[in-house]
Amino acid sequence: MTRPTLPALIAPLLLTLPGVAHAADPIAGRYLTEDGSGIVAIGACGKAMCGRLATIVRPTPNGPTTDVKNPDPALRTRPLLGMQILNGLTDKGGDWRGEIYDPRRGKTFKSVVSRNADGTLNVKGCLAFICQTQLWRPAR
Repeated sequence: MTRPTLPALIAPLLLTLPGVAHAADPIAGRYLTEDGSGIVAIGACGKAMCGRLATIVRPTPNGPTTDVKNPDPALRTRPLLGMQILNGLTDKGGDWRGEIYDPRRGKTFKSVVSRNADGTLNVKGCLAFICQTQLWRPAR
């Protein structure tokens, strides 16, 4: 009778161990939105990440400066500048998931944010199965 080797004894045990989760790349920083109209500052908010409109680069002429399209009348007077538009982003291993608020429409969408190798962010907003993705570049 042959004696089992040590690797043969250990291999079945290794198969029962959970796989190591891959953490999402960090997304903290300041990013210029795809249309160049604003800079969003992303940072920690408790255990999650969030993003605030830090700078309005190209304001809409005669456009609103408050959240006039918000479905909650009590929030329609809050300023756009400084408004939290990315909420509750948590690391889901490879990307960050939470919500994004669009003050131009007054709507909140599910969001998936991922960092590309060149430092840009893919920012996706989804309503059911319909999604739209923007490319945000690091602000200088």
